[in-house]
Amino acid sequence: MNKIKTVSLIAGGFLAGAMISLHLPALADKEAGPGLPIEELRTFAEVYGAIKQGYVEPVEDKKMITNAITGMLSNLDPHSAYLDADAFKDLQVGTQGEFGGLGIEVGMEDGLVKVISPIEDTPAYRAGIKSGDLIFKLDETPVKGLTLTDAVKKMRGKPKTPIKLTILRKGEAKPLEITLIREVIKVQSVKSKLVEPGYGWIRITQFQENTVADLAKHIGKLYKEGDGKLNGLVLDLRNDPGGLLNSAIGVAAAFLPPDVKVVSTDGRTEDAKQEFLARPRDYLRGTREDPLHGLPVDIKRVPLVVLVNSGSASASEIVAGALQDHKRAVIMGTQTFGKGSVQSVVPLPGNTAIKLTTARYYTPEGRSIQAKGIVPDIVVEETADGSAASTIGRIREVDLERHLNNDREKEEASPRSETKPTATKPSNGKPGKDKSGKEEDEENMPQRLEYASPGDYQFQQALNLLKGLQIMQYKPK
Repeated sequence: MNKIKTVSLIAGGFLAGAMISLHLPALADKEAGPGLPIEELRTFAEVYGAIKQGYVEPVEDKKMITNAITGMLSNLDPHSAYLDADAFKDLQVGTQGEFGGLGIEVGMEDGLVKVISPIEDTPAYRAGIKSGDLIFKLDETPVKGLTLTDAVKKMRGKPKTPIKLTILRKGEAKPLEITLIREVIKVQSVKSKLVEPGYGWIRITQFQENTVADLAKHIGKLYKEGDGKLNGLVLDLRNDPGGLLNSAIGVAAAFLPPDVKVVSTDGRTEDAKQEFLARPRDYLRGTREDPLHGLPVDIKRVPLVVLVNSGSASASEIVAGALQDHKRAVIMGTQTFGKGSVQSVVPLPGNTAIKLTTARYYTPEGRSIQAKGIVPDIVVEETADGSAASTIGRIREVDLERHLNNDREKEEASPRSETKPTATKPSNGKPGKDKSGKEEDEENMPQRLEYASPGDYQFQQALNLLKGLQIMQYKPK
């Protein structure tokens, strides 16, 4: 029986520079569907003919068909899309952790490109691009009228070449103009440090092909630096947009008992109905060597706090949900993004493909994350007074047009700030004037958060919890 090889993925949004995540099963031939809608196809043919004959300028057949395919997919949900040859190639290359571009995860809203999250250590991140920013002009080209794929194409380019983004930002009276220099972006998937004797911090920025192996190396490094013992560990998944499904399973498996359920998926086809457990066969891909073999036994019991926020999406939510359901960790921070759907990438002729939403995924206890996300066990805002500038304009899955509904719980509206936009600084990004007319000091301008630093309020609260405040320790069954 013939089979269509597909690439299934779990990821949040479309990355400029194309960083989207993959998983590789095969989809069996689908049963023959119902008859084609003849009347609707006749109407389609008449419109096609009218454009060919009467449009003011000639239009190529390929362009019209591509536009039709793009329209069919883009009107389903925010994550289904047509991938041209460049986008498909970038998708395949992106999971290696190295790709060209600006380093922003984006979606489309009201015809504009909306920033979901800047990727750490990239031009966009360093320039201060924020979640919720609306890009309405690329150099001198208006975004309105472009498809998301076309907009991403314009943001890509040769390394060391500039591009000017004109941005609408909540809280700014005028558009911001920010010039970025494209570069080859190498994303470091895992970072760690021993913050003080006995207490470690591990951050996962994205779930890539090498994430599980890198995680094992960093765990071993922390234990070595801690003289073979850890009193507590913070797993930082804040602003991690997701990535490979098998990597998410592997990360969860590092902290969970063998063979417990990590995540399940469900959709209309039999291929979409699957369960994934904390076992090598479900997280290994392309290698027979288990990177988790040989980890310190204590890693299954060390007190664990997982930090999340509204930028934690997809694979991050799978890990947080599994550790929460098995009561292996305390989840701390703010409610996550809520991207609980699975996409399959089906290759087409001409090195193109379609990315189609085929299933929802569920935590071990059967909770659907779609349009809801993971609710932390302990809610902690980014700052003590909850006034962090980076939280303004945060978007979640429920805010996206045509998002899938949560099929197991009543959908809750995403909280929105009712504060009217006010000018916080001039659009050129330079210090402005305060109410008295004096120039503001650059040092008083909001600074980007340094993770696991003394000024990282959420991290410090996690550390306090590990030291004895309401510790929830894992008890093996």
